[in-house]
Amino acid sequence: MRSLNIFLSLPLLAYAQSSSTNFLGSTPSQRHIIDQVQALQVINAAATKAANISVAEQISVVDPSGALVAILKMDNAFPASFDIATKKARTVADFNGAYTTADLFNLTQPGDALFGLEETNGGLIVFGGGLPIFVGGVFIGAVGCSGGSNDQDVTIATAGVNAIGIVS
Repeated sequence: MRSLNIFLSLPLLAYAQSSSTNFLGSTPSQRHIIDQVQALQVINAAATKAANISVAEQISVVDPSGALVAILKMDNAFPASFDIATKKARTVADFNGAYTTADLFNLTQPGDALFGLEETNGGLIVFGGGLPIFVGGVFIGAVGCSGGSNDQDVTIATAGVNAIGIVS
């Protein structure tokens, strides 16, 4: 029976592989995910902005699935910022780029539609510094910045996103 299930699933796998842009048979240029070069551009632009405003940041870039693509710990960044920056980026990815982490802050206040959301998943962060990265209208990843105030983290993340895409 098991071999029959595997046999029957092979045509579905072949179809998915041939018709999908995010599956095994796709080439890197067909995948709608941030690549290493783009991630490093985001990090470099964000780190430059952080240095210009004298903030030691942790900057994390993830792909749409939340997998870490690149990360930078600036000198003197808080140790806790590693986890926070990565969780900010992953929170954005968890919602397919539909919300920034600052958007989620506004939606999770007492009496609002998503109040308590941050308690439902151990990794959600609902304060500023996590932004989606869209290129050509396609969500390709997210950046999370931590180490400054909410406004500073958003400003730094925005500089990173603007290096390769747009803040939506």
